Amino acid sequence: MAKRLVPLLNRVLVERIVPPSKTATGILLPEKSAKLNSGKVVAVGPGTRDKEGQFIPATVKEGDTVLLPEYGGTEVKLGDKEYQLYRDEDILGTLHD
Repeated sequence: MAKRLVPLLNRVLVERIVPPSKTATGILLPEKSAKLNSGKVVAVGPGTRDKEGQFIPATVKEGDTVLLPEYGGTEVKLGDKEYQLYRDEDILGTLHD
């Protein structure tokens, strides 16, 4: 059964990017060598409203690569994949090539 989670308000669903543990030639990399808390945005809520009632859209969009805080987020498991659910303001930034 396929499920699709659509976040509410200013929530963002992120799939963490796991750095490779081996190089192409089979050399094992130490765990701390490529530790960067990043993820790919899978789904984004529509946004929220401020105290005056003005609509504030989410600052990220689906497909963005984002920098995540070391702690926080809510774990969500859909099928065999694990995701993290964050508030839009908890995301530290976007990563660009």
